[in-house]
Amino acid sequence: MIAGLEQPTEGSIYIGGEDVTHQSPSERSIAMVFQNYALYRTMNVRENIGYGLKHSSSLSADERTTKVREIAEMFDIDGLLDREVSELSGGQKQRVALGRALVRDPDVFLLDEPLSSLDAKLRSRMRTELQHIQQELGVTTVYVTHDQKEAMTMGDELAILNDGELQQTGTPEATYARPTNRFVASFLGSPSMNLLNVNTEHRTGGVTCLLNEQELVSLSDDGQATDRSVQLGIRPEDLELLAEPPNDAVTGTVRHVEYQGNDNFVQIEFVNSTLTCIVPTVVQLSPGETVGLNFPSDHVHLFDMETGDTIRTPPVDPGEYRNQSGALSADHGESEPQSGE
Repeated sequence: MIAGLEQPTEGSIYIGGEDVTHQSPSERSIAMVFQNYALYRTMNVRENIGYGLKHSSSLSADERTTKVREIAEMFDIDGLLDREVSELSGGQKQRVALGRALVRDPDVFLLDEPLSSLDAKLRSRMRTELQHIQQELGVTTVYVTHDQKEAMTMGDELAILNDGELQQTGTPEATYARPTNRFVASFLGSPSMNLLNVNTEHRTGGVTCLLNEQELVSLSDDGQATDRSVQLGIRPEDLELLAEPPNDAVTGTVRHVEYQGNDNFVQIEFVNSTLTCIVPTVVQLSPGETVGLNFPSDHVHLFDMETGDTIRTPPVDPGEYRNQSGALSADHGESEPQSGE
């Protein structure tokens, strides 16, 4: 619809303040990059990049040559200009496709999963390069991806869809810290958010979350978490493991430890669920070991059991760790006791 290939059933589309809803694709200053490159196989790299300029601009042949050279240098493919498309690697083809879009100097870039066919190392490098180019050119870019890491690292604003329905819009920080529902909460973040089915009870001073009659955490009473069954969510970096849990602590059993370099992902068997916690690599844990579990109240989310809508989000942003004494935290160290906690 942004490109003009489909007509919206309602609403309007504006580009640079101009209503383009009923304009044809050729009347819109749009450049598209496709998931499968869509390069012209009968043309070499130079001809592929310059094709759009030749047919949609009034630039002279010398001006087109200069612009193609500049774009090729930007993507470090200036040494490939006379090479046939069939001789290029996947990363080189993607650079040519991006160069073909950028050379036209459009008002909007539309990128359809442009990095999905690249290997992990090249994809990471291209993410950085695309961000740099976008910031340098200052052109609005609509980027479609199924990779939440790609969206979180590249996007200034996210629009999260599920089955064709818009779930939430906002900055990566806002959608991560304040998800509007369970889908958004579990979709963003790697590893995914831990979810537990719990019951809430109003008690003196707040609301208590219970699992099999065992108290997990007490929350402030905001009037929303009434006595009922809900889903409690907590992110792996916020769940705390206690190396020497007190007798009345909530405990789980270490199931598996995944070494990640800077961190370990620890899978914990807890009741009928498996929870994931992130701890520093200096913390040595073994399968079968019993550890305490702490659910910090300022990092707990609550979701409606049936609809999945958010009932409660934490009062502080993720990353502001305030760990209890003895907690093995994601900030790569043991914290001092905090007064009032």
